[in-house]
This record gives sequence, structure tokens and C-alpha cells, in this order.
Amino acid sequence: MERVNRIWRHPEYQELLGKLEKLEEERIFCRHDMEHFLAVARLAYIYALEEKSSLDKELIYAAALLHDIGRPMEYTEGIPHHEASGKIAERLLPLCGFSEEETARVLEAVLCHRKTSEGETELGRLLRQADKASRCCFLCGARDDCKWPEEKMNQKVGY
Repeated sequence: MERVNRIWRHPEYQELLGKLEKLEEERIFCRHDMEHFLAVARLAYIYALEEKSSLDKELIYAAALLHDIGRPMEYTEGIPHHEASGKIAERLLPLCGFSEEETARVLEAVLCHRKTSEGETELGRLLRQADKASRCCFLCGARDDCKWPEEKMNQKVGY
């Protein structure tokens, strides 16, 4: 997991994480913090193990750490976060030791994590499922004010 830790330690990643924390400090809804990123990574990895997938653990964790890191650009510049996250992933992954093929796989998952798409890859599907399952909407005190449609909310323990 050395390459995943390189992402975590990278100054640009840390700077974006700090910006995101500051931008969401008053947010009453789900936050996009390291706790969320790790919950998504762990769930996606569990799903992969349950399915006896051959996906590399580092790819799963890299995709999870990067999938929402572009949110500061969404908040400040109006760039959809999956697009901003994709640009960041495309830049950081090679710097952290990921091959061109691995970068492409993680990038596709990050870009497509928001909704089911035709031709969705296994990594993209696991990331999307884990992202949704990581949210405990059934416990949320701000649920009545949430803009998510009821069918998008995670209403149960497990997936």
C-alpha cells in the first residue's frame, strides 16, 4: 500500500483535503473527509473480497481516496467534483508510482462513480456501491433537509 500512502502524503492531496475540510466545516450533511474516503475504500475492498475479485487492493484504495477530492473545485469554481477529481487523479497517480494502465482504470472509476453507466468497470461499480453504502442516511439528523431523492439515500445497514 506504499503507493496509496504516497497519495495520502502528497502535498497537493493534503492541501485539497484541508480546503475541503474548511469548506465543509459548517455542512450539516455528509462530509467528504478522510473518514468517508476510508469507509468507501474498506467497503469496496470487502465487496471485492466477497466477489472473489482479482482487483488489486491498491487500485481500490487509490480510487476511494481520490473520488471526491475535487469537491473544493465544485464548491469554488462550479466544476463537477467527479471531473475535478479525475484531473487530480490523472496528475497524482503517475507521481505516486501508478502505471499508465492503472491510472486509466482508477480514472475511469473516479469519473463514473456517481451513477450506473453502460460499460461500467468492476472498479467503477464497486466504488459507486461503496460510496452509497458508506452513507448512513437512516441515522442522519439532517435527513429531512437533504436534497437527495429518497431512492438515492442509503436506508439500510449493508448493501
